[in-house]
Amino acid sequence: MAGGRQALVIGATGGVGGEVASALLRHGWTVRGLARDPARARRSGPAGIDWVEGDAMREDDVRRAAASADLIFHGANPPGYRNWRGLAIPMLRHAIAAAEAVGARLVYPANVYVYGPDAGPVVAEDAPQHPRTRKGRIRVEMEAMLHAASVRGLRTLIVRAGDFYGPRAPSSWVSAILLRGGKDLRRVVTPERPGVGHAWAYLPDLAETVASLADRDADLAREERLHFGGHYLEGRGMAEAVQRALGGAVPIRPFRWLPVYLGAPFVTFLREVIEMRYLWQVPLRLDNGKLAALLGEEPRTALDEAVLVSRRAQQTRAS
Repeated sequence: MAGGRQALVIGATGGVGGEVASALLRHGWTVRGLARDPARARRSGPAGIDWVEGDAMREDDVRRAAASADLIFHGANPPGYRNWRGLAIPMLRHAIAAAEAVGARLVYPANVYVYGPDAGPVVAEDAPQHPRTRKGRIRVEMEAMLHAASVRGLRTLIVRAGDFYGPRAPSSWVSAILLRGGKDLRRVVTPERPGVGHAWAYLPDLAETVASLADRDADLAREERLHFGGHYLEGRGMAEAVQRALGGAVPIRPFRWLPVYLGAPFVTFLREVIEMRYLWQVPLRLDNGKLAALLGEEPRTALDEAVLVSRRAQQTRAS
């Protein structure tokens, strides 16, 4: 147990933040959540969180919510891919300022957007970061902000993972494309390609990893970077898992990119999807050896169970 330690989760109403908050609570932490509407967050967010009114875009709000915190988890993301730099950079800046003010460890969930094809098929924590996309470059800038803060003395932890999915991940590839938001499926549509591997991160497993690392803060370096392996699947591995969850009766079809390109001039989200297409064209596997050495093993739910839980959550939300 964590002995009464306190955590602030920024983004606790979201997918990864909600799972991390729940995992920290299970590990005995007292968890505070920052929300613009605490009453609404109390109804929809994980049970057991002490909700504090505030906005991640206001530094004073974040500092006030962080009072007495031993750990701050920064899980806030701009909604709908809009104004990413104008929102993501200041929110992280405020989290850094709050963590420095109270001496907390700042935990940041990173992704593979920072890597280009030159990172190699198996990617360690020190791999070169040469992103091809606008959002990838912003992510590199954000990680540089964390590095600069660690040089000043802040304790930071970056946990990098592949594509998120799970019961609280409504906008992921699995939930939005392969599971179609819980709707009845006549086919499974996938962007996966034969011969190309893809990294997937089941959010409850990722959250359990974060909570386990938080419990072992003394074993971490001041500036720590770790890769979460998750489910690395070759070819159509995720689509086949979805197919099994549906009883095996539906066919698998390739994702149609042409409508995405046709709609991209008018829809910001579709432009972002096109930018990230290369991640379906080259294998990129996160090397989790360092993480496994720290924890003994990485938390890992069986793939079929994880997909089935995700499917049932989608159906519940859709009903």
